Amino acid sequence: MNKLSYRTLEEKGFTGYLLKEAPERIIQFGEGNFMRAFVDFFIDSMNEKAAFQSKVVLVQPIAPIPGAFDLKDAINEQEGLYTLYLRGCENGEKVNKKRVISCVSRCLNAYTDFEAVMACAENPQLRFISCNTTEAGITYDPSCRFEDRPAASYPGKLTQFLYRRFQTFGGEPGKGFLILACELIDDNGKELEKCVLKYAAQWGLGDDFVQWIQDENIFCSTLVDRIVTGFPRAEAAARNEENGYEDNVMDTGEVFGFWVIEGPQSIKEELPFEKAGLPILVTEDHKPYKQRKVRILNGAHTSMVLGAYLAGQDIVRDCMEDPVIRGFMNKAIYQEIIPTLTLPREELEDFAASVTERFRNPYIDHALLSISLNSTSKWKARVLPSLKGYIETKGSLPVCLTASLAFYIAFYGGGDLTESGLTCTRPKGNRYPVSDDRDILEFFAAHKNDSPEDLVHAVCSQSGFWGMDLTCLPGLETAVCADLKVILEKGAYRLMQDCLA
Repeated sequence: MNKLSYRTLEEKGFTGYLLKEAPERIIQFGEGNFMRAFVDFFIDSMNEKAAFQSKVVLVQPIAPIPGAFDLKDAINEQEGLYTLYLRGCENGEKVNKKRVISCVSRCLNAYTDFEAVMACAENPQLRFISCNTTEAGITYDPSCRFEDRPAASYPGKLTQFLYRRFQTFGGEPGKGFLILACELIDDNGKELEKCVLKYAAQWGLGDDFVQWIQDENIFCSTLVDRIVTGFPRAEAAARNEENGYEDNVMDTGEVFGFWVIEGPQSIKEELPFEKAGLPILVTEDHKPYKQRKVRILNGAHTSMVLGAYLAGQDIVRDCMEDPVIRGFMNKAIYQEIIPTLTLPREELEDFAASVTERFRNPYIDHALLSISLNSTSKWKARVLPSLKGYIETKGSLPVCLTASLAFYIAFYGGGDLTESGLTCTRPKGNRYPVSDDRDILEFFAAHKNDSPEDLVHAVCSQSGFWGMDLTCLPGLETAVCADLKVILEKGAYRLMQDCLA
């Protein structure tokens, strides 16, 4: 079977959209599954539907590992082509969309192809930079030097790239970049710009360069939202047989996708999202949309999954088929979380409806135990703000969000601590791992034999977990203790039923 290539597709009589030749107008730091299923999908769609006519140069930001599978080589062997499957539910119907993505021109490595990467900065047609170098990618490392080939940190690499651009075109207007940061940290674009400016100062690159960075480049903070499941290892052979070609970099993700870009409205003149009918929003402030995602989508996960696991469920999709668990989640979203948010209620409810469809995705087996990782910090970031907002707005406790804290305590409680972590037992009888910071696991192990009253008090008063003493919230400690007793005596499922009564 031949590898996926333009020639292979031609020989097979492929009739879908392809863009074989176009100028390289985008450089993308990050060649992984997420960016290829999200940003590159949108670019490919703009090429087809809005005559964007742009190719993307992918850059691996980390050094290759000798002997390991090299995604760069695999992408280049397929001339940048790959098959993307977007799957899920829309309006209650199963959806399985297949598309051959053709916007990628080539893939380079920042270490083995340093000069080739830097040469891209000399391309006058290059205008856009996108990046996703993981949450740890946007960090300032003072040990980086300008002479490094390349600098170890991503912001250091970007500073080197921007300086080559500045050297090539000087102060010529319009030769800066529109930079779209997609890392999963707060204010990703602004944090990236701060790091770049630090390197410019540390390396003594001059006031003119600093002024050029600030005047000619737009660092956009963005919110990205799509679950990407990556290479479908279990079904790859069947998909290749079905397609009639070998694709070693095929990608999969959910059909839902939403991108919020913080920046001037002029961005829409350069990136024809609207013309292509894509779910991309350009706004002066992306934070309300991030808050919506964190509090509704992530908050629904965190408030529901620990209780659902204790009630005997294992994957999210099955939880959505149980009327009690689904009802608990929906009550938390519609009656307790949405009233605390600032966007128009209709927008919030539309987003909430999409969340339920996403959780029902028949193509993703999203394990509850996977979502349970680091639940302490997740509850603090995703649930606590809604609980506090509800108390401030309504003057009473939200029953489902209060119950979620009891589920958390029950999930972490009664376990045995070993070198590998904390192991607990659920009512079903099986042992399960609790994964969190070591000091948190040691805390719960130390309180293993506490009474419900003592355990709840210890957890609620642990301000190091929550950034505050939760016993200061009127009635919370008493309510959580009562909920924990229901879980211990009658089960987590019964507590969910009680919340719906």
